[in-house]
Amino acid sequence: FVYTTKLYFSEEILLVDQNNQNEDYYFEILPGETVGQISFRLKMNELIQDSETFNDFLIYKGYDRKVQSGYFLIKPEMNGIEIAEKIINPIPDKVRFIILPGWRMEEIGGILPDSGLDINPEEFLRLVRNPSSEWLPTELQGVTSLEGYLFPGEYLVDRNLTTIDFIQLLLNAFLENLSDEYLNAFKEKGLTLNQAIIIASMVEREAVILEEMPMIASVFLNRYLIGMKFDSDPTVQYAVGYNINQATWWTNPLSLNDLQFDSPFNTYLYNGLPPHAICNPSLNAIKAVVFALETPYYYFRAKCDGSGYHNFAETYEEHLANGCP
Repeated sequence: FVYTTKLYFSEEILLVDQNNQNEDYYFEILPGETVGQISFRLKMNELIQDSETFNDFLIYKGYDRKVQSGYFLIKPEMNGIEIAEKIINPIPDKVRFIILPGWRMEEIGGILPDSGLDINPEEFLRLVRNPSSEWLPTELQGVTSLEGYLFPGEYLVDRNLTTIDFIQLLLNAFLENLSDEYLNAFKEKGLTLNQAIIIASMVEREAVILEEMPMIASVFLNRYLIGMKFDSDPTVQYAVGYNINQATWWTNPLSLNDLQFDSPFNTYLYNGLPPHAICNPSLNAIKAVVFALETPYYYFRAKCDGSGYHNFAETYEEHLANGCP
């Protein structure tokens, strides 16, 4: 009765165009926010005229129990009732999409069905594995796989984004973070962009401690310069693929049979770099290649204390001595 009476005298406030914004506005509702907080912020952003009336309307209609979190598109012509109905829509207009450093393309594709995006995982993987020059950025023309270029990070994505637009968003983020300084550093090291990203992807999967990335990068570069096999476990993990028993794309530990898995990605069997990156490296891993330390090391293996740090060695004999008891 109280809410009915209050709304009877303030009905016009809800029906008129309340939005003082002159263009579309994406309003974010955070998980756990109360309708009072939401109403207050809508008023502060000049999307409604009266926060108290709006709050009363949400409670009167029972919308206070139906408000969703996410980003909602508020158009200039919307009135208070339309805005209230908008924010109870279980499907927001923008989706927050997160790619973790070190994920391979299949892991990205695997979270698409539950992301809120209308993107088919199979189509996504098909386009990433076989990108077309028609929509690739100029800087990436000639790349045969986009593994390594799907830049990790947090994205706010339009829910109706097409698959190609989504991929281009990730590629543009990669290029925006790739400065001329990095490109010049790759050239000075005798690396193409693709070769540098392949090494960065191995660094990403090998390193546990961030500060060790430049050291691990130095080992890989030292091996690369003398034509030595990389003997990198993550390349074997990439080659082996999904482990049903462990429910992961990164089998751990690897068996002796795994190490003999015949694939050009297996750097225990084949010399040189893998055909393409084995994951999508972070900016930190890319920087580790750019600013790799100059060291005499050609070997590294995990310390036996479970710390995540590695012991580095110049010779194979030293490397063997660093093994765990």
